[in-house]
Amino acid sequence: MTNTAEPLPLATASRTKRPVVFVGIMLATFMTAMEATIIATAMPRIVGELSGFEYYTWVFSAYLLAQCTMTLIFGKLSDIFGRKPVMISGISVFLLGSLLAGFSTSMGMLIGFRLLQGIGAGAMQPMTLTLIGDLYTQAERPKAQSIISTVWAGAAVFGPVAGGVIVDYVSWGWVFWINIPIGLLTIGLFATCLHEQLSPLRAKIDYAGAVLFAISIVCFLFILTAAGLDTLTFVGLAAISIFTAILFVFQELRAPEPMISIALWKSRLVATSNAASFMGGMALVGLTTFLPLYVQGVMNHSPFIAGATLTSMIVGWTMALPITGRFFKIIGIRKTLRIGSPALPLGAAILLLLTPESSPFLAAAGSFAMGIGMGLLSLTSILLVQASVEQSMRGSATSSILFSRSFGNALGATVMGAILTLGITHFGGSDQADTLLHLLNKPTGLAVLAHDLNLRAVLDAALHWSFWGIVAVAALSAAASWLLPIAPDAGRRTV
Repeated sequence: MTNTAEPLPLATASRTKRPVVFVGIMLATFMTAMEATIIATAMPRIVGELSGFEYYTWVFSAYLLAQCTMTLIFGKLSDIFGRKPVMISGISVFLLGSLLAGFSTSMGMLIGFRLLQGIGAGAMQPMTLTLIGDLYTQAERPKAQSIISTVWAGAAVFGPVAGGVIVDYVSWGWVFWINIPIGLLTIGLFATCLHEQLSPLRAKIDYAGAVLFAISIVCFLFILTAAGLDTLTFVGLAAISIFTAILFVFQELRAPEPMISIALWKSRLVATSNAASFMGGMALVGLTTFLPLYVQGVMNHSPFIAGATLTSMIVGWTMALPITGRFFKIIGIRKTLRIGSPALPLGAAILLLLTPESSPFLAAAGSFAMGIGMGLLSLTSILLVQASVEQSMRGSATSSILFSRSFGNALGATVMGAILTLGITHFGGSDQADTLLHLLNKPTGLAVLAHDLNLRAVLDAALHWSFWGIVAVAALSAAASWLLPIAPDAGRRTV
């Protein structure tokens, strides 16, 4: 039997230093945002030094899978035990993973330590947004969320460029170690300036649901990424994935505190927001994972240029936030969504126009348009969902949005990677495919690829298959955003 927690009175707690805590929120946001993009431009070099291009997408998927699995658990834990212990614990785990990842000597080690980073990020990301919901009134939240989103965008702009500079001039380990001083400062701010008042609470955490979910998804992702599986292994993994998925559903229906609240997700607003965020997350990770590879491997530009094209997505995201807030006041959320949501699939469609001779500005234009669409979607979904639930459920509700986006990221990286592998095999045949994969496993592979027009053509065609996948999920995300059940004048009343 569980008790119900009293709302967390952070905004009225006299001992909480709200401006200083907000700085801590910005620093935590900076770390998670930078980590999501800094590795994108560094990965071609990292995978070349460590070898194992077949595990390329697992470096992204391991981080994102751990993050999305733990997001819901940490959201529930924060509703029970408070935001402060969850946030500090998450940062500590994230920093440990960052430290160890920089010392990796194999792709297996790197994937394992990225998993540890993802666990920490699964606590940090939902807590930053939940704390804003606790510290600020409904009227104040759009401005606070916009500032945090701007910080996120600035960090994500810094990430790809920093990743390119780091791999060109210093050890790639600094892609991960750069987090450590920022994280230690952030822990200090939360430890000294964030104070909470909680009523005693007993609750059961759905650890069984989390384990079943992780097993099912890992088996499913392995099927997608592992080429050449024999029939027995394929059937075995598929059976485990399906069986644990069924057990997960039954567990969620009977658990007193389920990992995924069926009652919460029955809300059409929550369900539709999560669907749009899930598809948007798939599109976003497809862009951040494969656009740098196209710019470097097919268009023959430097990691710095590749990072700059990806940075334009963050610029679009940043610009969309204040514009979206103003349109909320003038025409309401519904019309704003319907006017702005097509930007995501239109930006993805621009990627289909890329050729080896294209200007990097064309790649940047597609990235920019997708950023506008994601900025609009992210701000709208979080504000609407937070306003639709009581404070004691805010952590879980906010986490559901982030879970959906992160799950979309994890699945998207794997699905688009599987499409890329199929494309390389289809367009290159066995010989050229083996040669291309061998080059991608070498530190100087992309430089060699620049002088082999046939192999570049194979990679070009294969990456366009992945771009088609990005277009498809971006279109589904835009369609889901049109189905959000919003009053015609919503936004003008609350923003």
